[in-house]
Amino acid sequence: MFYSLVQVDDTPSFPVFYSNLRSAAAVSPASKVYYNGSLQYIDDNEHWATSGSQPSACSFEPANAQDIGIALQLLGEDQTPFAGFQSTPGVQIALFSFSQVIYDSNAQTVTIGMGLIWDDVYSQLQQYNVTVIGAKTTGVGIGGIVLGGGYSYLSNQYGLSVDNIVSFELVMPNDTVANITSSSSPDLFYGLRGGFNNFGVVTTVTMKTYTQSQVWGGLIVYGSNQWDAVNNATANFVSTVTNPKACLYSTTDYASGVTVILTILFYNAPTPPDGIFDELLVISPSAKDISTRTYSDLIQTLPVNASSGLRAMFHWVPIEQFTMPMLEMVKNQSLFYGEKLSESRGFLISYDIIPILPSLYSHSDIPSAFPSSQDSGQGYSFIELGAESAAYMKQFAVDTGQDVVNALIYPNCVPPGTALEDMYGDAVSTLHSIRSACGSR
Repeated sequence: MFYSLVQVDDTPSFPVFYSNLRSAAAVSPASKVYYNGSLQYIDDNEHWATSGSQPSACSFEPANAQDIGIALQLLGEDQTPFAGFQSTPGVQIALFSFSQVIYDSNAQTVTIGMGLIWDDVYSQLQQYNVTVIGAKTTGVGIGGIVLGGGYSYLSNQYGLSVDNIVSFELVMPNDTVANITSSSSPDLFYGLRGGFNNFGVVTTVTMKTYTQSQVWGGLIVYGSNQWDAVNNATANFVSTVTNPKACLYSTTDYASGVTVILTILFYNAPTPPDGIFDELLVISPSAKDISTRTYSDLIQTLPVNASSGLRAMFHWVPIEQFTMPMLEMVKNQSLFYGEKLSESRGFLISYDIIPILPSLYSHSDIPSAFPSSQDSGQGYSFIELGAESAAYMKQFAVDTGQDVVNALIYPNCVPPGTALEDMYGDAVSTLHSIRSACGSR
């Protein structure tokens, strides 16, 4: 598997890790180890979903890349489990010291530390009137997006996050600190862009920036009585709008017997052209927050943090086209599994739909681990439920003539136990070879 660099069954004595780390002469005194009971330990181990959290034996906050290299050597020698943006019963590595946002106006790039969330990056770049291709919702960390794919409201124009990466600073398992680019290390550059943190610890990423004006858009909330009208307007949007500046993100939430449809409308300019969103705008909403605003402000509009601190599961279903039959099927699935959830201890089920243009996958000619195939589907749904609903939805798409039988699943949104081949296809063997070559276990 690719999800941790060290996988072991035995739990070592973690104070030994601390003692060995402190005795390494080259380790900066600014690097810290924290144990359960300290506030910093709590911060280091915090995750958005409790189902993705487990208490670590200790947390380690390295002050620089060299100290990460020393730690990796010690962890490898003792076969100690560890993790970065995931959780672990071993050593939790927290990269809060890597919190820089360094804009280079000449190169039109920005170097971003992995200790940040995208909100920090967007707000700091706002003074330069530029932005990057990062997360589309608030509170999301840097690592999972730049190492896992990265879909943005701007992706129709500029591609995925991985398409816009210039370089990584990577601490390899042999404690080498390297600048990874497409020319200096093409194999690692390929693997890191979609293959996650399986080749070492990434401390910073340098990305292309794009001029960013104010944008138009925000959140509209519809009641279940408007569901059919919203589906019809969504299907018409998908079938007619090819302007890459326009984007729609719709999520249907079912909680405690109540269904609401939350729809984000986005246009990458202060005012959209007439007609693009008219059909959605004339539907009577329960609430509406649409305006000309900064890009940073728009990212805050979807209330994803309202469900933080809960157990959660994500799944991805690749869809070529969101037709009316597909959207009606999503409605039926929402009601069916929402009612089943209400009978159990579940709190919320959410079906999220983001139509994207086929051209999204054509913005880079440099191969990446994901998507290893550049025609991996034209749209997608996130499904916070078990595989049963996802399997039904995929089969429904196939039965209605959509070519998604072999479509790859977005690695950032897969349930535990998903086969690597379902995410990376024929690239799995290549990724194993790259991992072995860089010394990862």
